[in-house]
Amino acid sequence: MTERPLSPHLSVYRWAYTNTLSILHRMTGIALVGAFIVAICWLGAAAAGPDAYASAMSLLGALPVKLVIAFALLALCYHFCSGLRHLAWDAGYGFERAQARRSAVAVVVITLLAGLVLVYVLFRSGGGAV
Repeated sequence: MTERPLSPHLSVYRWAYTNTLSILHRMTGIALVGAFIVAICWLGAAAAGPDAYASAMSLLGALPVKLVIAFALLALCYHFCSGLRHLAWDAGYGFERAQARRSAVAVVVITLLAGLVLVYVLFRSGGGAV
């Protein structure tokens, strides 16, 4: 019996930024599912009444939880920008090497800028309350 080739396989391809950004897009999608579950619990606490909401907010206001929320916000920014990039690819745009590099840089830069703004709002006094 002859062995079947394992293609595509990691040993077949040279590692590139596109691999990294694609894998990061998938990882942030998984992380956002976890963040969504936390958001549902927060909304459930809000619906359960003032006591449940107060205890949820005391937990969500703790520094370690705020750091997790900050990473979730960065994941959201990245996943959104990367999703727009994938949408452009689905429409047939941006496949040339130079265009792919520019869009990769744009995704990372916009993610960092938008993420920093959202994290600033999270950590300023009141956790985003105006």
